[in-house]
Amino acid sequence: MESKNSNGRKKIKKFLFVSSWGMIGDLAWHIQREGAEVRFYLDCEDDVLDGFLDKVEDWKDHKDWADIIIFDEVGYGYGKIADALRKEGKFVIGGSAYTDKLEEDREFGQAEMESVGMTILPHWNFSDFDEAIKFIQENPGRYVFKPSGDISGNEKGILFIGEEEDGNDIIEVLEHNKKSWSKKIKNFVLQKFASGVEIAVGAFFNGNDFVYPVNVNFEHKKLFPGDIGPYTGEMGTLMFWSEPNNLFKMTLEKMREKLKESGYVGYIDINCIANSRGIYPLEFTARFGYPTINIQMEGVTSLWSEFFYSLSRGEGFDLKTKHGFQVGVVVAVPPFPYHAKAEVEMYKDFSILFKRPNLEGIHLGEVKLVDGDWHLAGTTGYTLIVTGANSTVEEAREQAYKRVRNIMLQNMFYRTDIGEKWYHESDHLQTWGIL
Repeated sequence: MESKNSNGRKKIKKFLFVSSWGMIGDLAWHIQREGAEVRFYLDCEDDVLDGFLDKVEDWKDHKDWADIIIFDEVGYGYGKIADALRKEGKFVIGGSAYTDKLEEDREFGQAEMESVGMTILPHWNFSDFDEAIKFIQENPGRYVFKPSGDISGNEKGILFIGEEEDGNDIIEVLEHNKKSWSKKIKNFVLQKFASGVEIAVGAFFNGNDFVYPVNVNFEHKKLFPGDIGPYTGEMGTLMFWSEPNNLFKMTLEKMREKLKESGYVGYIDINCIANSRGIYPLEFTARFGYPTINIQMEGVTSLWSEFFYSLSRGEGFDLKTKHGFQVGVVVAVPPFPYHAKAEVEMYKDFSILFKRPNLEGIHLGEVKLVDGDWHLAGTTGYTLIVTGANSTVEEAREQAYKRVRNIMLQNMFYRTDIGEKWYHESDHLQTWGIL
């Protein structure tokens, strides 16, 4: 990206990315290819993104060089660091101490939702498993068990959705796991179960207001097709861009003043359950989502370097997006979604090949560039995100999966059903007036 300095000469914008494990690297690489100057700090000793980006040893040595500093995660103290940098007059995209807590502490996030007028599901906080079991026995019903408090992303996946109307299945799970779970989970929530469509709405916030359009998305969090298996963080997403709709107005829009007060600049998302009775927000993602940002890159036609330059300075921006739908599919290899040293060593440095020399819709995960070839890097097996876009969901799915089939990589796996639920969920959402 270029603008003119006081001498009328073109000035190349300078971006410094600070990353915990490298997932923002695909966006950094994209902005670099737009013509901006990019430096990248990875907060772990890893080979992720080697060859793609100019990696630096200590981001603090480059903060005065940068026009824009971008942090990619909650935790790691990044929110507090971003707050301090903003007070220094630096232009920062990323968390704040407040928004980090919104995501990391479920109980706090729910309380903030309720304080601005969102309708949240009834929930009860516990630190003792026997007390929770007694509560369900005295108040039979369907509940969702969720770890709470200041917890890691992995611990968030230790949840259980009850299926029995009297709650006996939850009681059985708690009884048989309380000994081992009590060592790992100090606080947890029992939330009243609500059936419906899981849907999220997100938008970029420039420190003063939201930037439109908003993003409506449908995550696929479990490992196998049909929503079977362990939670992975994310295996793929269907999304589209929209002018502010009822979903946004009843949830995320209500956070405007609190976000402004916190000084937050970046992307924020609320995941919800919607049904005929209303919209019930579940949790915040107060950062770039993965693979959300990669799929957004498929749908945004504006230059990201120009957009982020304006966003970081609190300016309005006419964000241009594609009509229709975008689909993203995560392509992984073992040990994903787990960590197993033997598997990491086995797959390390495998070549990622393409049947045809077409990289459209191919986004970087834990990958490195060696002598012109792409290779597996890192320690998780989270390899690529493959995207497609078109005017209908089926056409967007077709394009994404055609691009997946162009990849040659031993033992790669991915979900084959990303976006399929749209065909019946969209009817419900329109009937309920959500969209």
